[in-house]
Amino acid sequence: MSHPKLIDLSHTVEDGMVTYRGLPAPIICDYMSREDSRSHYADGTEFQIGKIEMVANTGTYVDSPFHRYSDGKDLSELSLQQVAHLDGVLVDASHMTGRAVDVSYFDGLDLVGKAVIVRTDWSRLWKTDHYFEGHPYLTQDAAECLRSLGVRMVGIDSLNIDSIDNGTRPVHTILLGADILIVEHMTNLASIPANTPFKFYAVPVKVQNLGTFPVRAFALLE
Repeated sequence: MSHPKLIDLSHTVEDGMVTYRGLPAPIICDYMSREDSRSHYADGTEFQIGKIEMVANTGTYVDSPFHRYSDGKDLSELSLQQVAHLDGVLVDASHMTGRAVDVSYFDGLDLVGKAVIVRTDWSRLWKTDHYFEGHPYLTQDAAECLRSLGVRMVGIDSLNIDSIDNGTRPVHTILLGADILIVEHMTNLASIPANTPFKFYAVPVKVQNLGTFPVRAFALLE
């Protein structure tokens, strides 16, 4: 009997790791150390209770509509059908020239109800200064095309799905405005075989009044 293959598409969250320049790195430490816990339990029994302080945009994360819109769905309002067991489509833009992933990569594809995962291989620069400079991004016409094609989620292995050359964020505005979730800072997309169907998962913690949170994104190949 064959077993499904799981492919991890997430960065590891580490103490001091910078995801997005200008945002603070997470602080990961003990709230109660194993040594301190010993006084609470029987001899030979100990536990660690950890503590993490971080901004929501840390590691590989999902954006819900609330991230962009005050009246949009927050994390707690997302259905499991929006974040789990989605039909996935890998769009390979790793050999692109320039930075812009435009409408030509998506136009005419059967993407209704699917999670569209854009591979640029920018994640190879993760944890380097180059990761923050000149990243690939989707264009406004690409976002409009994805909206018109009825996708459920769009992911990318880059710093931002939008260009950050100015203050506009048309891709966030268009996709989140249509209740299409966004996953940024993905990795390991080269491990998904070309033209292979897969299920995609990017499930955040169920938090009220928060629009973004890290996920353990992965693909399931059957």
